[in-house]
Amino acid sequence: MAALLLGLLLFAMQSPPLPSRPVADEGPPSPTDVAYNETTSHPNGTSQQLPQIIIIGVRKGGTRALIEMLSLHSSVAAAQNEVHFFDWESHFQKGLSWYLTQMPYAFPHQLTVEKTPAYFTSSKVPRRIHNMNPHIKLLLILRDPTERVLSDYTQVFYNRLQKHKRYQPIESVLVKDGKINLEYKALNRSLYYIHMQNWLKYFPLTSVHVVDGEELIRDPLPEMKKVEKFLKLEPQINASNFYFNKTKGFYCLRDHGRERCLHDSKGRAHPRVAPEILHKLYQFFHEPNKKFFELVGRTFDWK
Repeated sequence: MAALLLGLLLFAMQSPPLPSRPVADEGPPSPTDVAYNETTSHPNGTSQQLPQIIIIGVRKGGTRALIEMLSLHSSVAAAQNEVHFFDWESHFQKGLSWYLTQMPYAFPHQLTVEKTPAYFTSSKVPRRIHNMNPHIKLLLILRDPTERVLSDYTQVFYNRLQKHKRYQPIESVLVKDGKINLEYKALNRSLYYIHMQNWLKYFPLTSVHVVDGEELIRDPLPEMKKVEKFLKLEPQINASNFYFNKTKGFYCLRDHGRERCLHDSKGRAHPRVAPEILHKLYQFFHEPNKKFFELVGRTFDWK
């Protein structure tokens, strides 16, 4: 009996003490798990690096055209896909080490850029990007808010059509009980001043360059020269990089003799909207547009 008691006493002395309260979960991995200037190298002298430039939006504003045109510059390496790191929790929880793997391989003289249009309208993204790099350069391409809403609807319309799903007529999503339907998410995406206010809490206006989406489509070169200047890139993009495609009705790109146009899903015709509904939209966006102009210190030729 004495031997049994002695054995129990020795076991108790060797067992690790139990915690007095439950241990808190560690939670998602920290986004600071990679030093900002850390890179993943390749034998040919290129490396993956976290972006120095992010195109933050806006959806249906011309982000694909902008990143394709920016890719014409030899000092830019662009991620091909929308990464959705800062706005999708499933990606953000993987940390910056995962984000780094989504970047293109770039030479030492190149700047890396990624574009995710949903960043602009996500309230949590500005703080997250600032935590990664408070000195990052941000590109924001915008177009007339009403035109952007119509493009937004058109994309969803064609997506549902291709999947043989039912869709709502545009009038039913834009107007409810004779008034603008404030529950329609596409309208919120066009209230630029609300989202811009959130970005300016974390970044000075000097860190954000607003590209005029209408002008980029109408005459891309002047807008791209402004982008080069903002990014402090050597002037390189020129008139020979663009040619007007009469069939598509917009400019296509020419790079070292290779010609390419945006996907056929770009530049689709908008559905016809009754003039009285268009008038309601123009009225709805009038004051928000004025507030945005005041925020950024410039105006745009929006209706």
